[in-house]
Amino acid sequence: MMERLVFPRRTSRSLVSRRGVLVGGAIAGVSTAIGLTTLARPSQAMSADQANDAEVLNGALYYEHQAIWAYGFAATKLSDTEVGRAVLALALRNQADHMTHRDTLAQVITSLGGTAVMAEESYDVSAYIESGEGNLDSDVNIAKLALALETDAAIAYANEVAKLTTPALVTAGASIGSTEASHATAIRAAFVSLGVDINYVPAAFISQETREAWVLKV
Repeated sequence: MMERLVFPRRTSRSLVSRRGVLVGGAIAGVSTAIGLTTLARPSQAMSADQANDAEVLNGALYYEHQAIWAYGFAATKLSDTEVGRAVLALALRNQADHMTHRDTLAQVITSLGGTAVMAEESYDVSAYIESGEGNLDSDVNIAKLALALETDAAIAYANEVAKLTTPALVTAGASIGSTEASHATAIRAAFVSLGVDINYVPAAFISQETREAWVLKV
């Protein structure tokens, strides 16, 4: 199956853009309250701002599809051991969040007048494997791979949310990164529970500059 996991080699730019701005968790939580699902009617012509936001959100949706796939694919590689079952339970919780993000993003994109990008059959995680930031060969390394993915998601929010022009989306985006950072923290906590001597939150910020403190090498 590894031949289907062929990502382009990551560069410092693609490290951030690879995940895009994964606008999801916070939007899912506040979409009804602030009316994100009625920002525009599909029958109306899209304004420049709406077109911009739909494009940014479609980038986010692409990577939500990728995250859902990655968790699902990795789940098939986990062992039926206590550690494997613990990693699976955490993976399914994180995946459920991404599914909520996906559904909400698609609804908002349609409301803006755009067309939501569809999921692909498979996605690529080989850049992480080549960099030693996880693998699919053991329960522990699968968890490390998930940690790297979630860390990059949080970094991407911080870098990309400013590209949104709709105030409600920008406001929601301020808390979206914390959702992904929470996923990363939960994975690190799982390592602590296994006896690994690391901090739950290794740095005051989650950013490109502190990324190495967050991820765990194979």
